[in-house]
Amino acid sequence: MSINQGFLTAAELANPPAHLLRAEAAVEPDPVPTAATKETQIIAIYGKGGIGKSFTLANLSYMMAQQGKKVLLIGCDPKSDTTSLLFGGRACPTIIETSTKKKLAGDQVAIGDVCFKRDGVYAMELGGPEVGRGCGGRGIIHGFELLEKLGFHDWGFDYVLLDFLGDVVCGGFGLPIARDMCQKVIVVGSNDLQSLYVANNVCSAVEYFRKLGGNVGVGGLVINKDDGTGEAQAFAEAAGIPILASIPADEDIRRKSANYEIIGKPDGRWGSLFETLATNVAGAIPNQPRPLTQDQLLGLFSGESVGRDVVLTPATMEDMCGASIIEKPSLEVIYDAV
Repeated sequence: MSINQGFLTAAELANPPAHLLRAEAAVEPDPVPTAATKETQIIAIYGKGGIGKSFTLANLSYMMAQQGKKVLLIGCDPKSDTTSLLFGGRACPTIIETSTKKKLAGDQVAIGDVCFKRDGVYAMELGGPEVGRGCGGRGIIHGFELLEKLGFHDWGFDYVLLDFLGDVVCGGFGLPIARDMCQKVIVVGSNDLQSLYVANNVCSAVEYFRKLGGNVGVGGLVINKDDGTGEAQAFAEAAGIPILASIPADEDIRRKSANYEIIGKPDGRWGSLFETLATNVAGAIPNQPRPLTQDQLLGLFSGESVGRDVVLTPATMEDMCGASIIEKPSLEVIYDAV
């Protein structure tokens, strides 16, 4: 509803009556879309460092390609390890490193300099600065600016999968959520407090930007190294997001992953698992999550696991100095009242 200009005088249009303003403010906004509308599904995968995002994405992208989909995998982690499993352990030249070298040589970056393929999967790494030599978030932003110059928005992929580090909260790493660059977020977690803390933070970010008018939602949770204790499943239920797959804590998976072997092959032992994951990721709607409070998150675990029986004891100055404190007279001049 909007104020009907046809029945108001010029003075009323300049200063609308209060009852009309209240009526307009009471109208609910249009609902946020809950399904991807772009032809290309752009999906950002978040999770705690070391939780298995790159492992999950390499096998997921490989399976999608075997199902006849055109897939682009983009590593957005400064460690530049997203594509290592896909390429059998080989390092992929990063966009930031290549861009720097080309600029110094006076050349332009071409697609073939930064994008490589294997069995139908196209992959690239944004990269990042060395420790202490720059901001990783700024590196992400610079990388996407270069991708736009290379025609990112004109590429004809069915799926673009973005691998983001979830436990870094500065601007560049929140780019897909904050700027609606993707339609949905997939979170990778496990049955441990730290990975679910990161998953909950990602849900909080999604909720925050949806309140500002954003359209990104959480497609669901992938439980990696699932030992069956159930904390990750309980988190997903409490946060209102579906579980897309549970990858077991299996020695065969651990060994093959360590040897840079793809296990997401249709004819392999784990093929059906990644077929299910690919189907669920493709069909997942962008849900609006319900982030947990810190107490609710801790409540998913036993008291012994998270230290809920610990009492916070305040420190004293004697503790800090390692000796008894001698009270010294104040140098402040105090004047008697007249």
